[in-house]
Amino acid sequence: MNRLSTPAAATPFTTPWGTFDLTRYPEDPRERLRAWDAADEYLLRHLAGKADSAQGGATELTGRTVVVLGDRWGALTTALAPHAPVQISDSHLGRQATLANLARAGAAPGAARLLTTRDTPPGRIDVLLVRVPKSLALLEDQLHRLAPAVHPGTVVVGTGMVTEIHTSTLQLFERILGPTRTSLAVRKARLVFCTPDPALDPGPNPWPHSYALPGDIGPAAGRTVVNHAGTFCAERLDIGTRFFLGHLPAAAPGARVVDLGCGNGVVGTAAALASPGAELVFVDESHQAVASAEATFRTNLGPDAPAAFLTADALATEAVPPGSVDLVLNNPPFHSHQATTDATAWRMFTGARRALRPGGELWVVGNRHLGYHVKLRRLFGNCRLVAGNPKFVVLRAVKR
Repeated sequence: MNRLSTPAAATPFTTPWGTFDLTRYPEDPRERLRAWDAADEYLLRHLAGKADSAQGGATELTGRTVVVLGDRWGALTTALAPHAPVQISDSHLGRQATLANLARAGAAPGAARLLTTRDTPPGRIDVLLVRVPKSLALLEDQLHRLAPAVHPGTVVVGTGMVTEIHTSTLQLFERILGPTRTSLAVRKARLVFCTPDPALDPGPNPWPHSYALPGDIGPAAGRTVVNHAGTFCAERLDIGTRFFLGHLPAAAPGARVVDLGCGNGVVGTAAALASPGAELVFVDESHQAVASAEATFRTNLGPDAPAAFLTADALATEAVPPGSVDLVLNNPPFHSHQATTDATAWRMFTGARRALRPGGELWVVGNRHLGYHVKLRRLFGNCRLVAGNPKFVVLRAVKR
């Protein structure tokens, strides 16, 4: 594959399969975070037999079913495109980055098969490459889902930065797939080697989890929340959302309300319970989160309540038409994998303004120190403090 025109934000990624210009998604010329790291480099060098860890030489990939789990921005999938890998990802943004990076690298259409964590995985896996996720729960769930396709000859290699691989990480591989060991660290990255044991019985997949909400949070009090693996605060209600639930606005019958960055859907479900007749739209970039939101909403409001569940980048135009929404509820994240950034919040705010009708409102909860009021005033021309405590604020901005 050849290097084509390079976006300003692209960073060259040199691998045994060539050099690729990769970007995150959406592309931003100001973006300083790379679309790959030393863990991706280490794994590819190992597969090519060019790392000290590859004592047996290169790993045979030709003619074998290669599955790449958790590839963050498509670096591994793009480099391995000549071997027709199957990528499994929870991230809509990661999928879009992969498509863009494959196209930029000159890969043929369909060079890689892109699946989500909710799709049925391949029936047989010969090489399983795992980019260790931040969420141990997501790793547990996905290893359970992939284990039936792994056979005694499957090559299983994980990769991550040393700060991402813990004893608990190795224990998951060992409990679900088989004996596990790690490599030496190289440039603060480490590999995980697992030998599948066909006699191993890991037991049932424990996901999804459910729990009952507290009794003092308004209309959603005591209701059931359903969490698929990898959703934020899957074991309990986080304190920011709890504060938000005490200050949600009422929506008029027929109003279109968006739970933006919905996670497990508890905010949108609470809004639906408080505002009968409102139409809810749940949006998140995580497939696991959207599945959780749908399960939570349907558990509490039944199969016929009006709602839509979208996996998308913030409120992109292709997901929600401009000027079609009355109220947006938002608890924005301020991390992207291990990096702290306000880029996601800014995209959410700009997307909300585009999607709102004149007079429509964006309500945001966030840590007080993040200063979201400054961004909202710059974007909307107004911002009012609805409620606050020493840690959180609830802000309201109106589209004029």
